[in-house]
Amino acid sequence: MSARYAVYFSPAQDSLLWQLGCAWLGRDAANDAALAQPHIDGISSERLHALTMSPRRYGLHATLKPPFRLAAGVTHDMLIAATRALASRMQPFTLPTLGVDVLSGFIALRTAQEGEALRRLADACVAELDRYRLPADAEEVARRRSHGLSAAQDALLARFGYPYVLSEWRFHITLTERLSGSERELLLAWLARHLAPALAIPIRCDDICLFVQERCDTHFTLHSRFALGAR
Repeated sequence: MSARYAVYFSPAQDSLLWQLGCAWLGRDAANDAALAQPHIDGISSERLHALTMSPRRYGLHATLKPPFRLAAGVTHDMLIAATRALASRMQPFTLPTLGVDVLSGFIALRTAQEGEALRRLADACVAELDRYRLPADAEEVARRRSHGLSAAQDALLARFGYPYVLSEWRFHITLTERLSGSERELLLAWLARHLAPALAIPIRCDDICLFVQERCDTHFTLHSRFALGAR
């Protein structure tokens, strides 16, 4: 099976948010290194490892262009050049304030409001890079429809291979699997305290990141960063 690519926002690697976030997930996506996860009273190490499994696989990020395979005739270098060109046309900006919140049962970092620059960047990544995407096959489309989609989401799935883009997109950095009850409340409070020092610092979006998953049984890793506004 061919590699999958994705375009993400990911915190700067020298930032406190990257350091604390990667430690929470138990993995640094820049070098695919396993990291020791923190100790949390009431949550075993095995449970913490399990409830961060999916976000660990994808790395610390917010999705801009969801994972896709390259279309026929498209090369890795062509995608690199297109992503770099897109980034060069955008200007760096400061993200709206982030907070620890719940989205569809997952704990995530979310913005109170997305802001025009953030929305413009996400929309550009989805639309401008779509010519490089291999269309989703019937099995994948059926799987996504099985979760229940609105008419708008179904139309986006048919057009872009993913239902939660453009008008349905919400900025979020996923931190857990879907949780409920007292466990979710415990971890919401713990993560709010744990990440507070990092979230008190203005978070810049100075680049976009290309992540690559070489095979279906491997993690997504940070391949390249493309500076916004670079000429």
